[in-house]
Amino acid sequence: MSIIKAAKLVFDYITRDENEKVEDISRAIDHLDLSIEKGSFVAVLGHNGSGKSTFAKTLNGILLPTEGTVWISGMDTADEERIWDVRKTVGMVFQNPDNQIIANVVEEDVGFGPENIGVPTEEIWRRVDESLKAVGMTAYRLKSPNRLSGGQKQRVAIAGVMAMRPECIVLDEPTAMLDPNGRKEVIRTVTELNRQEHITVILITHYMEEVIGADRVIVMDGGKMVMDGTPREIFAQVDTLKKYRLDVPQVTELAYDLKQAGLPMPDCVLSIDELTESLKPLLPKSAVDAGLAGKSADAADADTSGKTSGAPAPDAAADAAPAPDAASFDSQKIALRAEDVNFIYGQGTAFEQYALKNVNFSIEKGSFTAIIGHTGSGKSTLIQHLNGLIRATSGHIYFHGEDIYAEKYNMRQLRTRVGMVFQYPEHQLFEVDVLTDVCFGPKNMGLSQEEAEKRAVEALSMVGLGKKYYRQSPFELSGGQKRRVAIAGVLAMRPEVLVLDEPTAGLDPKGRDEILDQVKALQTEQGMTIVLVSHSMEDVARYADHLIVMSGGEKAFDGTPKEVFRHYRELEKIGLSAPQVTYIVQELREEGAPLSERITTVEEAFEAICALTGADAKKARPAASSADAKTAGTKPAGKGVR
Repeated sequence: MSIIKAAKLVFDYITRDENEKVEDISRAIDHLDLSIEKGSFVAVLGHNGSGKSTFAKTLNGILLPTEGTVWISGMDTADEERIWDVRKTVGMVFQNPDNQIIANVVEEDVGFGPENIGVPTEEIWRRVDESLKAVGMTAYRLKSPNRLSGGQKQRVAIAGVMAMRPECIVLDEPTAMLDPNGRKEVIRTVTELNRQEHITVILITHYMEEVIGADRVIVMDGGKMVMDGTPREIFAQVDTLKKYRLDVPQVTELAYDLKQAGLPMPDCVLSIDELTESLKPLLPKSAVDAGLAGKSADAADADTSGKTSGAPAPDAAADAAPAPDAASFDSQKIALRAEDVNFIYGQGTAFEQYALKNVNFSIEKGSFTAIIGHTGSGKSTLIQHLNGLIRATSGHIYFHGEDIYAEKYNMRQLRTRVGMVFQYPEHQLFEVDVLTDVCFGPKNMGLSQEEAEKRAVEALSMVGLGKKYYRQSPFELSGGQKRRVAIAGVLAMRPEVLVLDEPTAGLDPKGRDEILDQVKALQTEQGMTIVLVSHSMEDVARYADHLIVMSGGEKAFDGTPKEVFRHYRELEKIGLSAPQVTYIVQELREEGAPLSERITTVEEAFEAICALTGADAKKARPAASSADAKTAGTKPAGKGVR
């Protein structure tokens, strides 16, 4: 029985001038025919602008069809008399939680929906308790949503919809701002609702590994459904997915590459266990013996060092050299340095809360530093100290050896030298067109209109936006294009350090890679210092050369990605994980394969397994991506959109 049915569905975004004359029509959904069975778990994939979110908004009447019809349990969403019933049937979780959080206290926000549909008070509080527990937010029930991180807000938004017990939940990129454990918890929660409560789940995501457990995967492009099948059927078509700007889980990609290299691998591998079972017969006996011996040696080393067991202590160095003390601090090599930084929100009030505790680190000039941590670990608070947007409660921040808290320090100049791209870059856009928006920073620095435009054009070129975008409104661009404009606005001020807070959240895999490739090019080609906050362990492993891990406001690890990800068990204890490749390699090592535990990318794992099995690595990956080229020791690709 179908709970959702769309027939010849069309939706057009129409732009009008002040006289209501139509200026432009953009078709987002193009004659879509689709039926979704009640109680099923359906994942919807597609690049930014493919029509996914528009389709989702037609399912509970937020958007009404331009043509065609959408039925929800037999109810036409265009029927005004049934719209309330439609919205009780289909609950929505949006990409940006700020769009649906309205109360002043978390528990009140979660209880708002049930109260609004007449649920008895006792039942409301039972649902609030269950929903907050399901998303791991019970400890925050009396907090103000305004004091939560982006990821924590997203969990509250999900809990609010779950508390209404709809027959169908539509989730539009619900985990984009969550840490790895948070993503797993949310997916596990909605999976349980689907399996145990028989709630229909429609999940829109760009994290390919999240859809492995779905009953069905739909791929959209140009407002049409272009692929439809089980996860195994869809992910078997690696090249087709990449054509649609999508990707596959790392384990699937590695197995695909190994098959291309001549190994007898299954057509589509979806789990680490499947990959391990497929590779076991291919491992030479001598390699198994060598691997077991090597594993024993590794264990002995670990026991001697004491660095791979137990929870990480604050300031654990993860095999990295200790940070230099003030006396040995070299301002010629270090761009930014934090020394005993503490920050307390609401100090002296009932809401007092430590956000940072005795944080120390150094960031070298020209490095690519990534900062990771669980939701609420203090990452966003920390980076806002780097250009003085937040002043430490105690401690010091040094930029090129100068204390930014010193009397008469030029804080305004600091903010042009340390550029910040915030968690939601589109919130930085406000001008009438793209070029004017990017010119704002240089003009604010006192530069002439001519020089400001020159810098704006240069910056837009760096992020792959040409002349055709100059006079467009930034608010009419796709999510990825908005991020590029926001980054260009910072680059136009020619900062020495570029700080980015989750700049790729919500972007499709191709758009994510384009943004990060361009950021990497700024580091390698122009010597810019990059500081990236990310929840994607895979991105961190591919792009960064320095990694800082935050936990509970304290620094937990500080080293290279390869050094830090060796401690994946400790990372899991603080709400993080390692790249999927790390777990693949660990499973193979346990089977006796003598693989280095420092392997963190698909490219590295592919070449190591080919060397071990005698496969021809040249048969696959004839042209490595820029990120893979970096891991292989070659220079990343240049600028521009590929």
